[in-house]
Amino acid sequence: MLTLADAPSQATRMPDRPHAVVIGSGFGGLAAAVRLGARGYRVTVLERLEQPGGRARVHRQDGFTFDAGPTIVTAPFLFEELWALCGRRMADDVTLAPMLPFYRIRFSDGATFDYSGDPEAMRAEVARFSPEDVTGYEQFMERSAAICRVGFEELGHVAFSSVSDMLRIMPSLLRLGGHRSVYDLVARYIRDERLRTIFSFHPLLIGGSPFRASAIYCLIAHLERRWGVHFAMGGTGRLVEGLVGLIAGQGGAVRCGAEVARIEVADGRATGVNLTDGTPIAADIVVSNADSAHTYLTLLAGQGAAWRRAKLKAAHSSMGLFVWYFGTDRKFPDIAHHTILMGPRYRELIADIFERKVLAPDFSLYLHRPTATDPLLAPPGCDGFYVLAPVPNLAGGQDWSRLAEPYRQAIADHLEATVMPGLSGSIVTSRVTTPADFETDFLSFRGSGFGLEPVLTQSAWFRPHNASSVVRDLYLVGAGTHPGAGLPGVLSSAKVLDTVVPDARVDA
Repeated sequence: MLTLADAPSQATRMPDRPHAVVIGSGFGGLAAAVRLGARGYRVTVLERLEQPGGRARVHRQDGFTFDAGPTIVTAPFLFEELWALCGRRMADDVTLAPMLPFYRIRFSDGATFDYSGDPEAMRAEVARFSPEDVTGYEQFMERSAAICRVGFEELGHVAFSSVSDMLRIMPSLLRLGGHRSVYDLVARYIRDERLRTIFSFHPLLIGGSPFRASAIYCLIAHLERRWGVHFAMGGTGRLVEGLVGLIAGQGGAVRCGAEVARIEVADGRATGVNLTDGTPIAADIVVSNADSAHTYLTLLAGQGAAWRRAKLKAAHSSMGLFVWYFGTDRKFPDIAHHTILMGPRYRELIADIFERKVLAPDFSLYLHRPTATDPLLAPPGCDGFYVLAPVPNLAGGQDWSRLAEPYRQAIADHLEATVMPGLSGSIVTSRVTTPADFETDFLSFRGSGFGLEPVLTQSAWFRPHNASSVVRDLYLVGAGTHPGAGLPGVLSSAKVLDTVVPDARVDA
């Protein structure tokens, strides 16, 4: 992996090339760096933490390897494109294992649903829950495919830089039901409440409420069926390592432990950055993979972005995340790689999280067992897990220094009572991450897990633009800009730069 010590020599290989500074090394920032490097820019990526990856960093503890954030790889061709830009094959560096099933969904009464991309198997699962909903399910998947063709394939990598861009696609959005919520669109086709839950939970994977997220996000169902759900062998961190290697091969640099204090602006254009230690770094363009609110509220503070600051403060942020990473000294072979444990409440719990912003005594959980696919992520005979609970963001006022351990214990008790008997006596390593950690570690506004909430009025043109509308030569990538959170979203945000960033010009 490229280290900070390597950075100076890498960065000076192409001194005559226009210089692009990328703030943050999440997947959006790393993908942007590869794309800019392929277009002739000399790229420096600045990461404030001691390892690259942002939310995709890796925790290594007591012989266990835990992916801190993303665990689900969809639309893998977006990664493959980055390797191809460097004349290489992704398969030579990273092995993606297809998931079957994609997820195992378990309800509070013990009923389970294996969610996959196999049409016949899915029809059988739907029929097992509600035979009369099979036709409606098939109609929903047809609608999902139509939405995916427009919302992802046609518009996912297109910049929305003006109102006219939005007005041009508005008829298509309305025709496809974009003004409805995900849950409302699912409910038009499916009557059984458990099936409505199964086919509407996807917005939670990108920080949204199924009851408020635009039905455009119903595209995820088809996206998963078409391109599958995959896991990177060795963990998602292997993808981070691979991208850092691509940047190094282009002559770029990834500098860890380098925190940006502000973006320098002169005559209305970004001219570089200043680090917290006072070091200035000049640039021809600046790309921010930092939280979009942090970019405008802090990195550009006092530099002509007042209206944007006010808008962001009034915006709806995504929910917070409580994540417990733990390892056991025994195997739990009945736990699937991806398990979703639905609580006794759905709509009411979502309202507690997103609207009332209270920490409920019940919860729905995502349980990740990567050692089901890659046993090498834990010591022999052991299993590694993380369990994620959607919780209110910091606007709820929760004191996580006081609540974290009791909440972790409540989750442990629930897992032991339902799907992991004997858990308490087998835990050998443990750590937690709360919304307060998201604020501290990732400078996430309100400690949100995914930036802005994906509602219609915060989508496409209504999100902070990929090409800043207030500072020239400043560009945004990542979850806080178009098209949004999730690996396909942040990788697509980097692809948008191909259309808004000018080609590198080298002086003769």
